[in-house]
Amino acid sequence: MLRREDPTLLTGADEYYDDLKIPGLAHVHFVRSTIAHATIESVDISEAEGMPGVLAIYTAEGYPGADLDLAPHLPMPLLPPHLAMPIPAKDRVRFVGDIVAVVVAETQAQAIDAGESIWFDYEPLPVVVDPVAAIAPDAPVLFEENGSNICFAVGIAQEDGDPCEGAAHITELTMTSQRLAAVPIEPNGAIAIPEGADLMYWLPSQSPISTRDALAGGLGLDPANVRVAAPTGVGGGFGPKSGAYAEMLLAGKAAQTLGRPVKWTEVRSENMVSLQHGRGMVLKGRMGFDADGTIVGFDAEVIAEAGAYPAIGAILIMFTQTMIQGVYTIPKLRYDAKAVVTNTTPTGAYRGAGRPEATQLLERLLDLAADEMNVDPADLRRKNLIPADAFPITTHGGANYDSGEYVAALDKALEAADYPAMLAEQKARRDSADPKQIGIGVSTYVEVTAPAGLHVEFGAVEVDTDGKVTARVGTSAHGQGHVTSFSMIVADMLGVPMEDVTIVQSDTDVIPRGSGTMGSRSLQTAGSAVHVASETVLDKAKQLAAHLLEASVADIVKADGGGLQVAGVPANALSWAELATAASDDAKRPDGMDPGLAHELDFDGSDATFPFGAHVSYVEVDTETGQVSLLRHVAVDDCGRILNPMIVTGQQHGGIAQGVAQALFEHVTYDEDGNPTAGNLMDYAIPSAAELISWETINTETPSPRNPLGAKGIGESGTIGSTPALHNAVIDAVSHLGVRHIEMPMTPMKIWNAIQEASS
Repeated sequence: MLRREDPTLLTGADEYYDDLKIPGLAHVHFVRSTIAHATIESVDISEAEGMPGVLAIYTAEGYPGADLDLAPHLPMPLLPPHLAMPIPAKDRVRFVGDIVAVVVAETQAQAIDAGESIWFDYEPLPVVVDPVAAIAPDAPVLFEENGSNICFAVGIAQEDGDPCEGAAHITELTMTSQRLAAVPIEPNGAIAIPEGADLMYWLPSQSPISTRDALAGGLGLDPANVRVAAPTGVGGGFGPKSGAYAEMLLAGKAAQTLGRPVKWTEVRSENMVSLQHGRGMVLKGRMGFDADGTIVGFDAEVIAEAGAYPAIGAILIMFTQTMIQGVYTIPKLRYDAKAVVTNTTPTGAYRGAGRPEATQLLERLLDLAADEMNVDPADLRRKNLIPADAFPITTHGGANYDSGEYVAALDKALEAADYPAMLAEQKARRDSADPKQIGIGVSTYVEVTAPAGLHVEFGAVEVDTDGKVTARVGTSAHGQGHVTSFSMIVADMLGVPMEDVTIVQSDTDVIPRGSGTMGSRSLQTAGSAVHVASETVLDKAKQLAAHLLEASVADIVKADGGGLQVAGVPANALSWAELATAASDDAKRPDGMDPGLAHELDFDGSDATFPFGAHVSYVEVDTETGQVSLLRHVAVDDCGRILNPMIVTGQQHGGIAQGVAQALFEHVTYDEDGNPTAGNLMDYAIPSAAELISWETINTETPSPRNPLGAKGIGESGTIGSTPALHNAVIDAVSHLGVRHIEMPMTPMKIWNAIQEASS
């Protein structure tokens, strides 16, 4: 089934955020700190105030310029309020990119020019950019009232000592899941439009419905007085565009203060330092095995980067804890995790959001252990996988796995890859001492979708009097194919053409509530809500048809041409238009039936679901240059029952591409003074299609019992399975030379250096 939304998005009939034409629009520019940690001694806006087109300049209280009077921004309520971000910065800046002034002008160029004329006098303070160094006793503390740089901590205790005690073999590893930038095709932004006492926002957002309450609270407004909407086109999100940003609050306050619409659109270099980054964890693991390779215990420690003002990135160690057991039977497990503040850009959710890191640590440990014990890495995994008859199961991390066929997924991936042929080619290359060596990487994974209470979502379906159907959902599409998927459900349930179904989303004026699109949750939550609502409408329509056609409800079936009929009597039928019209007529409805053919609900899946899979990566590494050539990547991903195979395949391909990008290309870096050294796309490497190959994607289907569709998420699975498979493959290609581990991204220089160090 082809995607309904693509033609209008590709031809420009549907608008993206930056296409919107708003009369009287002013433009806002944020002047950002160019130093990572300092006190603000003075501010000079005198030159900027008189520049052409400037409408207003705002700074924090106590400096020249009008005060916007906004409370510090705390995007994650689980964190202490003293860690909130002052907007604009007051007294102190804590990272390069901290907002120190707000300029509003008639054009964006005028606002930028004026911003460059504002002068700040800073007194530098000690800087910490490394999360491990941030918890050292002598580390500079970013928030004195916090007492340390630790802002959040979780763990799983092991009451009877070392979980690896008594193991015949123990494998240890410390590794980094490096900080990444989301780099959506369309950067972040906001248009704020004052409408009397009300305020309207256009946002290129993943979650405009749930963001409304955060914006209203930050501005001191009743949510009923704030409307938030996303345009039809949103150029990607990947997690960081899922919440309210300080810039959105400042734009809204400026619009209210000036009484005219205000627009903020990030430029790419601004996006790289202001949009929340992802990943950024240092992971340490010890895994114990008995003599035959059975896991006896696992001890894991995590230090996560939260950045200068902790947001959702600080609590993602909870998701890492949830998935720290992975797909394996592990009798004893200890987990200790801390999130720390540093003088860097705040971190947030990024495709996988805390779950990939758990898999990366587990899968590297399994490969290392296989190498150390001289056993096949696929066999070692198979021996320890949770068996299919164990489900449902609650893990040490508190995850309630719904269903899984882990061994079947691994075997299918190995079969599709022709694993024995890969091993034979690898042996031949090693025997011949060919400078280009073969690497084979295997990973098995399970992840959580619709986590942390996100298993509830709003949905509604209504048949209009013209016979067409409108469905409303609380999720918000930004490229995933929701219009197609939800239309398929309605069309199938009611027997109407897909083109007669309209999907409404992403606007608080017409959607009362909703959590948005993140955590690979949309089909299992909003899709299930649409399914249940359609089913309820169908049941009501059958009762109405039975009344009008003088038949038993049990004899009413869907008609081939649309509408409902008496079974076996095609002539005795009513169209959906006739049914909807009758449902609005008091004289035609049976006694006790409410008017209209509509139903809405908050579907509750009761818990998260747990997709899983296995990936096999096959690479060639030039040992003389460190260059990696991707040869094959086979992905078997199980997302429960599949609704639209093409959309699932698309999500797999995109996810694998981002997972490969972490393994080989991407890394947000800082110098010792906290200056970004990869703050634009000249210095931050992302792959184009030319650097990638066509992935071989396969699916198994293990339905979830937690929703009527049997669906699990797929949006992030490819990212989680691919990175450790490729990581293992590259290291496997040079492990016979003595290389034990290479940190990501595995650039040619890192690989070459690892080979040289091992050989010396």
